[in-house]
Amino acid sequence: MNARVIFKIKFIKMRKHMFSDAQTDAVSGLVVFLVALPLCLGIAVASGASPFAGIITGVVGGIVVGYLSNSNVSVSGPAAGLIAIVLLAIKDLGVEAFILAVVLAGVFQLILGFAKAGTISNYFPYGVIEGMLSGIGIIIIKKELPHAIGYDNEHEGDFFNYSLTDEADGRGFFSEVLHSLNFAHTGIIIVALISIGIIVAFNKVAFLKKIKAIPAALVVVIVGIILNELFRMFKPDFFIAGNHLVFLPVAGSLTEFIGQFTFPDFTAISNPKVWITAATIASVASVETLLCIEAGDKLDPFKRYSNTNTELKAQGVGNILAGMLGGLPMTSVIVRTTANINSGAKTKLSTIIHGVLLLLSVILIPMLLNKIPMACLAGILIMIGFKLASPKGFKHMWDLGKFQFIPFIVTVVGVVGLDLLKGVGLGLLVSIFFILLGNMKVAYFFKKEEYKEGDVINMDLAQEVSFLNKAAIKQTLAHLPENSNVIISAKNTVYIDYDVLELIKDFSNHGAKNKNINVELRDFKSAYKIQNSIECSHVS
Repeated sequence: MNARVIFKIKFIKMRKHMFSDAQTDAVSGLVVFLVALPLCLGIAVASGASPFAGIITGVVGGIVVGYLSNSNVSVSGPAAGLIAIVLLAIKDLGVEAFILAVVLAGVFQLILGFAKAGTISNYFPYGVIEGMLSGIGIIIIKKELPHAIGYDNEHEGDFFNYSLTDEADGRGFFSEVLHSLNFAHTGIIIVALISIGIIVAFNKVAFLKKIKAIPAALVVVIVGIILNELFRMFKPDFFIAGNHLVFLPVAGSLTEFIGQFTFPDFTAISNPKVWITAATIASVASVETLLCIEAGDKLDPFKRYSNTNTELKAQGVGNILAGMLGGLPMTSVIVRTTANINSGAKTKLSTIIHGVLLLLSVILIPMLLNKIPMACLAGILIMIGFKLASPKGFKHMWDLGKFQFIPFIVTVVGVVGLDLLKGVGLGLLVSIFFILLGNMKVAYFFKKEEYKEGDVINMDLAQEVSFLNKAAIKQTLAHLPENSNVIISAKNTVYIDYDVLELIKDFSNHGAKNKNINVELRDFKSAYKIQNSIECSHVS
């Protein structure tokens, strides 16, 4: 069977799978579209780019990456975690040279995918992933509460571009929410509360839970638009307008629409700053994507696993195409992915539909979408955040014990207080510490009762003994009583690090003699070269 026939068979199987739950995926795609639209616009503006650039990335991330990706639930789009990098790069390089860097970043990601660099995602610990999700949930709630009250000074979707103390205005993490009360808008608060109430009702009320054809998010948006129109007619003081509404660029003609595209300046390819920016974007975007893919697989109710190397290739193609059209760099985005999963997505058709809707919306109905109150979207996102950072999740991690809970809570605090990558980095460091601690304890079995001179002491080495275990073994050997008999067994061991062999050699040949300890080595295989490194199997 030739390669062409195999490809055709795989394509047919993939198409059948993709359309197996078309109705459910269409609903999910609509929900994700409603969540993604303001995020695309907000992240673009916060990055110093045109709003249209965010839409381009959302469309490419939905349609192209959605099709090429191996993930059934992941949704890609403009990356909030790259806002600071993009903002500085645009100021330093200019727009045309910057989008060339986006294209090159995509090429780097393709190389990483073919080099199978995606496998590093297998080493993200459970507690760190859960901590990242909970931290993101807290950030979503914190960032959306001002929108639900009436303070829209911050750009929608700018989730990670801040710290516990905001140097720009001197307000801390919680004081910003309190500060937004100074801008309280009664109409916005009413719409936000009704939006949250609708979503809660769809999750709790039995007959509403059974209605799968009408998503709660769509009802929220429709009710929000109608309610605001009623405010306009009957209660002007409550009417929501201006920057409290979704903003989508409106092109008056085909020429104006085409004029919104920007193309890369390939003459800047000799600029070292372009290559440095590209490498930075590729590195950060790849790590964020792998984290989100791992988290998405964990949230997937069907517990399917995504090929992370395929994902890096898909992201690479997506960034190349987005850059060629004047878009922003993209990653897999956990906020959209979570919204996709929560709305019942079964296959990646949902992601593709969301991309198609973004494209159609900017072409056909920008005026209608610009009537959507931001308070509606804030209500949707607050409920998503609450689900990610639910008290039940914290209790579950506590019940798993300190070796899971401490990395989890460190990651939560790091993600909330610093940013996504720094928080995950701190969580990984704490997890590695506990791994080292665990390795020190499980390198061998040793009864810790008090031994007396002349006793027979047994040490059974574990299946794998690495250099990480050297300190613990050294300390144990150093505290063995004088005139005792020690049996060190490697019966169940398949690997011993050279440093540990040297330690055993030195103890057998010198340390044991000095304390008149008899050492017997049992079942050390020739693969360890123990015979050449230790003079005899019984030293007295």
